[in-house]
Amino acid sequence: MTETLPLTGERTAPGIWHENYWFARHEAAYRWITANLPIDEGGHVLDAGCGEGYGAELLRDAGASSVTGLDYEDTTLRHVRRVYPQVNLARGNLVQTPFADNAFQTVTSLQTIEHLWDQPRFVAECARILAPQGTLVLSTPNRLTFPSGNWYHTRELTAAEFAELLEPHFGITQALGLHHGARVLEWEAQYGSCVDAQLAAEHDQWDENLAALVRSTTYEDFEIRPGRLDESLDLVLVATAG
Repeated sequence: MTETLPLTGERTAPGIWHENYWFARHEAAYRWITANLPIDEGGHVLDAGCGEGYGAELLRDAGASSVTGLDYEDTTLRHVRRVYPQVNLARGNLVQTPFADNAFQTVTSLQTIEHLWDQPRFVAECARILAPQGTLVLSTPNRLTFPSGNWYHTRELTAAEFAELLEPHFGITQALGLHHGARVLEWEAQYGSCVDAQLAAEHDQWDENLAALVRSTTYEDFEIRPGRLDESLDLVLVATAG
């Protein structure tokens, strides 16, 4: 059985049935990276804000020469060390990392930037630690569609704001949105928003239709594609360092 971190609302984790929709939605972005970007040619990879560690492990499995997970919280890093022992770990602040200039060929940071107080400084730090022509992949909830009230988020972004944040340091090569796939859309056509339904009641009060959907959701129930970004659930930017 997979060891799990306690839920605080700040990060998601695998192996918790009522959290499975959110976990799969997060996993979908990592799966898109491993399927569409040459991680196996990307040498040293940093997962900034690695959280539970499943994403860093997926990147390592994709063939990166080495993957480092960076997080600020000791309990989380101890968990990653136990569950994903082949991931390198570092503890530090994302806006002032402990790494040398040009240390990584790829930096990923998924569903993290919305938690940070100084987002421009984080982007500048990514530019510092990326090698020339290195690749940055960031994802974040779309403020236009994400439910309000997550007190762990300091600033959520629209697609335009997200791009504006990166442009002083990076050339954006792909701007993508994450959307529900056909199976979830079919469910929502019958029952309404699955996100709203999950937030409307504690999981032990969900009806059997919602519980079944959440239990069965996988990363394949989401699509990541260009276009119609303002309608997307999450935003994904791929950018190249100068």
